Amino acid sequence: MGHDSANIKPESWLVSAGRGSQPGDPLNVPLVPASNFIIGSGREYSRDDGTPTWEALEAVVGGLEGGKALAFASGMAAIAAVFDQLAVGSLVVLPDDCYQGVAGLAAAGEQRGRWSVQRIAVDDTEAWVRACADADLIWLESPSNPLLTVADLELICAAPRKPSAIVGVDNTFATPLNQQPLAFGATVAIQSATKFIGGHSDLLAGVATTNDPALWHALKKSRELTGATPGTLETYLAVRGVRTLAVRLQRAQQTAMLLAERLEAHPQIMRVRYPGLSSHPTHAVAQRVLKGFGTIISFDVLGGAVAADQVCQQVKLIHHATSLGAVESTMERRAAIPGQEHLPPALLRLSVGIENVDDLWNDLSAAIAASSI
Repeated sequence: MGHDSANIKPESWLVSAGRGSQPGDPLNVPLVPASNFIIGSGREYSRDDGTPTWEALEAVVGGLEGGKALAFASGMAAIAAVFDQLAVGSLVVLPDDCYQGVAGLAAAGEQRGRWSVQRIAVDDTEAWVRACADADLIWLESPSNPLLTVADLELICAAPRKPSAIVGVDNTFATPLNQQPLAFGATVAIQSATKFIGGHSDLLAGVATTNDPALWHALKKSRELTGATPGTLETYLAVRGVRTLAVRLQRAQQTAMLLAERLEAHPQIMRVRYPGLSSHPTHAVAQRVLKGFGTIISFDVLGGAVAADQVCQQVKLIHHATSLGAVESTMERRAAIPGQEHLPPALLRLSVGIENVDDLWNDLSAAIAASSI
């Protein structure tokens, strides 16, 4: 390609990166279902050397995040590779509100004596800055899952830390279009490509991006040794899906803002959590560190868990399903998930898709009304 991500806008990079540029090259990245290659080019075995399909996804996401990327079998595989860099006895600092897979990974390692874990409230910036002085892994997730608290990455990533410390940021909810942690000073940014990158609920993949060459090589070695490699079809689909990320995100964010405002005014809704609302506790931080407020809304229904479950059962256009970031809207009661019982029992997490906003609202408001009968 004759340009890089610094020369064109992200919307253009999404469409153009990772393609061939020579006469006769296929316009779209080919699906390369090969485990091994003819020796002599430097690429011999896919687990060690990757494939052109993986590299296309890495080029797109790496350019968006502002670093060099590695594709993994899932978001958790990418996260586990970061944790794999820690020496025995390390200190891991986690948000109080974070993805249960990460909390489970950290707890399992602590139980085995690999590291100790400290939990800090996402919005307690002073505590994060203090913790950076001693931590070996500062793990941030912003906006957080599912309470949507926005961390002050600008201050936390700039805090003094040990030379060997890793600052990792799960950037899945924000996407690289709304937030670039490496630009704030983070060491590595993680995408669960299963979500917004793929965008169609049809793959599992993850991407880790860093501008630290030593860490990149260490993560690559971890991917090789653990076999946490992405599938060929999955990376092909992720490349195809990411091409439309900008338009999907723009549409869904606009809809999410309107739905959040309508939910906030609804008499049967106790609380709405969306960073774009002025009532959100970290709205001011979100305005400073995010370029957009995202497509996820969490809200609490009057009537507790029973009413919330009824809303999930009554919706017709919105799908009662887990995960997020796809073209279709999905919703679930997060406290019903094992390991998430500490969350508000009536909290529903809604991932807004690209459907018509009025159709979504009619579906949602009818389900809320039915839950109170």
